[in-house]
Amino acid sequence: MTRTVMVRNLVALAAIMLVSVGLSGCDFWPPALQTQIEQLRSELQSATMEKAQLQNQLASIAKVIDDLQAQVNDLSKANQDKSTMIASLLNGLTAAQGRLAKSAKVAPPKTGAVKPATKVTQKAPAKKKAPAKATVKR
Repeated sequence: MTRTVMVRNLVALAAIMLVSVGLSGCDFWPPALQTQIEQLRSELQSATMEKAQLQNQLASIAKVIDDLQAQVNDLSKANQDKSTMIASLLNGLTAAQGRLAKSAKVAPPKTGAVKPATKVTQKAPAKKKAPAKATVKR
C-alpha cells in the first residue's frame, strides 16, 4: 500500500508541476520564432502608420468634398436667383413692348404737312488747275 500511495503522490506532484508550468508560461523562445515575431511587429507598425496616413487623406478629401458641395449649393442658389431675375425682366420687357404697341396704335398720325423726301444731288466740282511744282535748284 505504501507503494500505491507513493505513486499517487508522484502523479499528483507531476500534475501540479505541469499545471504550474502551463500557467506561468515558458520564457524560452527559439531564435527563429523571435525573428519572426520582430518581423511581424515591424509589419504591424508600418501598416499602422499607413492606416493613419490614409485616414488623414480620407479626412482631407472629405473636407474638400464638403467645401465643393457647399460651393455647388451656393452656385445653384445663385443660378436660381438669376433665372428668376431673367424671367422677371423678360416679363417686364414683354409688358413694356405691349404698352408701346398699344400707344403706337392709339396715337393718331400727325396731320402736319409732310415734306417729301428729296434727293440732293451734288454737282461735280469744276476742274482746277494743278499748281505748278516749284523746283529749287541748289
